[in-house]
Amino acid sequence: MVESPNTFDEMLRAIDDPRTPYDAYYKWFSQENVKDLMRKSQQAEDFFRKIGITFNVYGQEEAQERLIPFDIVPRIIAAREWKQLERGIEQRVRAINAFLHDIYHRQEIIRAGRVPKELIATNEAYLPEMIGVNPPGGVYTHIVGTDLVRTGENEFFVLEDNARTPSGVSYMLENRETMLQMFPELFPKLKVRPVSSYPQLLRRSLANCAPDGTQGKPTVAVLTPGIHNSAYFEHAFLADQMGAELVEAHDLRVENGKVAMRTTQGYQAIDVLYRRVDDEYLDPLTFNPESMLGVPGIMDVYRAGGITIANAPGTGIADDKALYSYMPDIVEFYTGERAILKNVPTYRCSEDDSLKYVLENLAELVVKEVHGSGGYGMLVGPAASRKELSEFEKKLRARPSNYIAQPTLALSTVPILTKAGLAPRHVDLRPFVLVSPNKIDIVPGGLTRVALKKGSLVVNSSQGGGTKDTWVLGD
Repeated sequence: MVESPNTFDEMLRAIDDPRTPYDAYYKWFSQENVKDLMRKSQQAEDFFRKIGITFNVYGQEEAQERLIPFDIVPRIIAAREWKQLERGIEQRVRAINAFLHDIYHRQEIIRAGRVPKELIATNEAYLPEMIGVNPPGGVYTHIVGTDLVRTGENEFFVLEDNARTPSGVSYMLENRETMLQMFPELFPKLKVRPVSSYPQLLRRSLANCAPDGTQGKPTVAVLTPGIHNSAYFEHAFLADQMGAELVEAHDLRVENGKVAMRTTQGYQAIDVLYRRVDDEYLDPLTFNPESMLGVPGIMDVYRAGGITIANAPGTGIADDKALYSYMPDIVEFYTGERAILKNVPTYRCSEDDSLKYVLENLAELVVKEVHGSGGYGMLVGPAASRKELSEFEKKLRARPSNYIAQPTLALSTVPILTKAGLAPRHVDLRPFVLVSPNKIDIVPGGLTRVALKKGSLVVNSSQGGGTKDTWVLGD
């Protein structure tokens, strides 16, 4: 059952020897019939299909819309472990917010020599249009998804920061709803902390970031690119759960210094816009003039303080994987403390010595595009063929600054249910963080993504991964 001596199995120390967080669950599971549990698994799949929990896969002609595989064995995190993660995540998110304010204002971190100027100035995610802009409440990153991996008992690493438009929270909520329906008796027995308050917390957090001078209850809307976007289910789900309007570009216009949405009673001003549209397409008058997904003039309204855009334009630079390698310095610079959560050692291929090392050790490393996401454009060296290694070497030599490389970590495993019983698979975790002017909320849990292929380290749904419910135990 345990995959290898070098892999940390989160459930078991050895065969039939569960770790403390899993003790009660393992005893329950041992008394269950695997065939009955497989039927439950099929019921969960039918439920997901019925309500349309799907995602789109770009660049493939067949089966573009897919069901996200869901595994009914939960990932369980002890209260003690979660408290440590919470502290580290909050510290990191505060530092990211301070960093974003700094690079769009005085750039003290560059003057101090802690981050190279060219990494900011030449970065495609850095928006000169945001220089000197003060977002309402001083918040840049209203919603953050911090991707974590585990390698040992008390060893957690941040794999990447998602400060632009992190997705996946709807799957976290639906996973929990499904598990509550199938195994209601387990939640009080194990004292599993709830996650159902997320939509209400999101609504409150966004409302608390409304522009100065907002009258009465702030009007919140979710801007979606439309039904063909890979995360459209989530956009519609969150708008519905928050009691907010779901709008597309053709529903909006600028009038009287505000962004207004079309309603049956005419146009109504919006105070907070939770946008799920990338910076490039947000305003055709400021960015891409061919964009049909944004609102002409919205950046002028934003700069004048007439609307809150969540997350703020220009936050994408915090997702940059080359900048990620400086995060320990960034955390220390803005908090005065050493980073609680560790970074994965990272080689910046833009640097000659690092590039030389990466090229010489390509078969042992994971290489990623600095602006990549969804598992696209990356190389997992140990799993790559000679041809794939050769082709990737050409890409690296052609555009070294477009890549970073990291050692292949022995990611922890959590069991999945198979016809033969439990089998270990590698996982990561994306907790969701909500930021308002005086408060940071972290929902106890997050989205656990699981590599369903035996031995695979790639957990992204676009690359064949699935999801699990994440149970954080109470004290």
